[in-house]
Amino acid sequence: MFDFEEELKKLPAKPGVYIMHDQEDTILYVGKAINLHNRVRSYFRENIGRGPAIDKMVSLIARFEYIVTDSELEALVLENNLIKEHSPKYNTLLKDDKTYPYIKVTLGEDYPRILFSRTMKKDKSKYFGPYTSAAAVKDTILLLNKLYQLRTCNRVLPRDIGLERPCLNYHIKQCLAPCQGLVSKEAYQKQVEGALDFLNGNYRPILSDLERQMREAAEQMEFEEAARYRDLYNSVKAVAQKQKITDSDGEDKDVIALYQDEQEAVVQVFFVRDGKLIGREHYYMTNVSQREKPAILQDFVKQFYAGTPFIPRELMLQYEIEDGELIEKWLTDRRGSRVYLRVPKIGSKERLVELAAQNAKLILSQDREKLKREEGRTIGAVKEIAALLDMPHIDRMEAFDISNTNGFENVASMVVFEKGKPKRSDYRKFRIRSVTGPDDYACMREALIRRFTHGLEERKELQQKEMDEELGSFTRFPDLLLMDGGRGQVNIALEVLEQLHIQVPVCGMVKDDNHRTRGLYFQNVELPIDTHSEGFKLITRIQDEAHRFAIEYHRSLRSKAQVKSVLDDIPGIGPARRKALMRHFKSLEEIRSATREELLSVPELNERTVDEILQFFDGQQGGQPNTP
Repeated sequence: MFDFEEELKKLPAKPGVYIMHDQEDTILYVGKAINLHNRVRSYFRENIGRGPAIDKMVSLIARFEYIVTDSELEALVLENNLIKEHSPKYNTLLKDDKTYPYIKVTLGEDYPRILFSRTMKKDKSKYFGPYTSAAAVKDTILLLNKLYQLRTCNRVLPRDIGLERPCLNYHIKQCLAPCQGLVSKEAYQKQVEGALDFLNGNYRPILSDLERQMREAAEQMEFEEAARYRDLYNSVKAVAQKQKITDSDGEDKDVIALYQDEQEAVVQVFFVRDGKLIGREHYYMTNVSQREKPAILQDFVKQFYAGTPFIPRELMLQYEIEDGELIEKWLTDRRGSRVYLRVPKIGSKERLVELAAQNAKLILSQDREKLKREEGRTIGAVKEIAALLDMPHIDRMEAFDISNTNGFENVASMVVFEKGKPKRSDYRKFRIRSVTGPDDYACMREALIRRFTHGLEERKELQQKEMDEELGSFTRFPDLLLMDGGRGQVNIALEVLEQLHIQVPVCGMVKDDNHRTRGLYFQNVELPIDTHSEGFKLITRIQDEAHRFAIEYHRSLRSKAQVKSVLDDIPGIGPARRKALMRHFKSLEEIRSATREELLSVPELNERTVDEILQFFDGQQGGQPNTP
């Protein structure tokens, strides 16, 4: 039994982290203190106006523990790590776990490349970002490679120069082919420097150069080349216009403000790099009731900058925060140079913070509306279906479908929707073993027997081990079983459930002559359904998903069987060479249309085997050999 009075007396008057546990030993709260003795004892004093949330937490505390640190800064770092690891119920938590894209220029290589990266490492590369749009980063990299004709391959240069042929990018004038020694290291480096200028926001030289090349090409009647330069010019101009100047000092800074209502808070961050606003992002903070805005803002700064690889020189905050000096020191240590926390009061910087706050308010309002619409499409739609079937509650729905081609490779699909949303981790597919020929009823019977038998076995195993957690997706039975068809399919399902002594409601999705859902077959009655309702739309999505999942599985099996049967008929092609061919060409059609040179590029093939392949497909087609 934990003796609070005794343990409170033992608390040291030193900095550290304290951890509150409940009776289940779940961590309720993690906090830091400059003086553990005073801070922890304060939770157990009477009538100090902590607020109902903290009072509730204190009533649940069964024990506490603490970790002494050498400094308050160490306590801050440890607190962040423990909050991130355990996500305590009563800590204000940053909900989003985003990783931002960067543009990486591999300056440590003799022939640098421009790459997309989700991490920022301490290497010889130069990083630009973070950016908030992965698509924009990829578009920019594509544009830079077109403009400066830099390599995109993974070859180790100069070691691999001349070992392989130049790739397609060289032939379409998007690479200078350093892999062939066609460009000097110095000339290539100049192209890299141009790309770095571009990434630093210096667009004028490249715009002038592209405009000159476009005019020269047009004057020489090379209109295709002129059009290529025109497109590149427009692309660069579009990128340049997206960069909005926000400050003349050219510094890196983040502008941070929040908006709070009764339930949650949204923090808006503007990312300013080299004086340009490159993007913005918002984050939800939970457990904010009874919390003051400056405290929420402080929790955000600690949690967010503990996880982001890039820390700007300045954070412009909406409010003064209690541990401002300590956090400033911590961020300075992490960045390796001075970091400033500032709360602007007047001028353009104050207006920028206010703009971030307005955006946070707008996002919270818009997301609430979006959440309402999403609930209508999902939970609301499930409630409509439950009301139509006169069922008190539906959470999990499972749907099955059969796919085959004249009885070849019979397969069944099982898709799962929970609270109106697909739960893809629980999807399952069945390769039918006991049925030959096109017999959908027999296929469905086998699939259902296997699904529910498996579930019963898992449940039995759980009981034997006296375990609470689920062993697999089959353990939990559906609240409603949806069959892709009417009375026939429903009766098959009911027979299987009765045979296994399982009670699960079964509903058929009845289609009209045009193969569109017209109603639901439930308890021997066809129930009409409003085709404009969210419930109908959800039924249609479930039906389409079951059909798609079955078709994709059947197509993959059919393709593998076809490739195996055809390639195995070619003399000299065994499992290893068949696998090599499929790895290289991806499909049977690509192998069939491959030239002699393309076939010889497969390392596992010799000339004799290539001749056998060409002769085999030539005999099938009755045409000319596959020569270039």
